[in-house]
Amino acid sequence: MQQTPCTPECHCPPPGSIRDQLPDDEILYDLAELFKMFGDSTRMRILYVLFESELCVNSIAQCLDMTPSAVSHQLRLLKAAKLIKFRREGRTVYYALDDDHVRSIISLGLEHISE
Repeated sequence: MQQTPCTPECHCPPPGSIRDQLPDDEILYDLAELFKMFGDSTRMRILYVLFESELCVNSIAQCLDMTPSAVSHQLRLLKAAKLIKFRREGRTVYYALDDDHVRSIISLGLEHISE
């Protein structure tokens, strides 16, 4: 299908050249799934408390006035999305943000909404 510009003055690149730059659908799907993790206020609260330091499930639960079971459920989702990491110390498991990318995403989001 031949496409014509919106108007004679239109300087937009041809749709085909834009389409050629799109990542594969699988990558875009994975990106959408990642951003879904940030779309839940409970998960955002957990990520925010982990922004400053690593914490165990009970500490997170106390900070957020949640049950350890509810926190654990959300931690599993965040871990599967590679947004948090964990380490064991004896019988206690400590959680932290996975890397500086996660910290940057949160910081940029906060910056964006405060403008």
